[in-house]
Amino acid sequence: MSDVNESSKMPDYLCCLNCTGFNLRKANRAVSQLYDEMLRPAGIRGTQYSLLVALKISGSVLVTQLAEHAVMDRTTLTRNLEVMEKQGLVNVTPGEDRRTRMVTITEAGSAVLLEAYPLWQQAQSKIRETMSQERLQTLMTDLSALIEAAKAE
Repeated sequence: MSDVNESSKMPDYLCCLNCTGFNLRKANRAVSQLYDEMLRPAGIRGTQYSLLVALKISGSVLVTQLAEHAVMDRTTLTRNLEVMEKQGLVNVTPGEDRRTRMVTITEAGSAVLLEAYPLWQQAQSKIRETMSQERLQTLMTDLSALIEAAKAE
């Protein structure tokens, strides 16, 4: 099937409904809304939870390293970290090189993470209720492959 209508040489935009990017953004919005709603009692959003987990696991880390790990551009990450710093969840300090900055989770950030963990588990359970463990594992494997494919040059 051609993606171009031969009579007018106009693209058949209906094929775009199967666009990987469009469908991933839709899925991301739906899943993000679920996690944001579940984490609301702890006062954080899903993105903040993920960043706090990354910092809890890695300890002090360079902003550039955190951006690479989270597959976020530095500008978006910096905006998120500024909000989290104002909330007292993280500390952002100059690195050894003045051009670098280090991020560390604070005690308050660790406390919020501890409070948010059971809420996160509830969100995970809600997803698991409708998808089997096998399907979720396949999804995670496929998402990792998709990330690698998108990052390949």
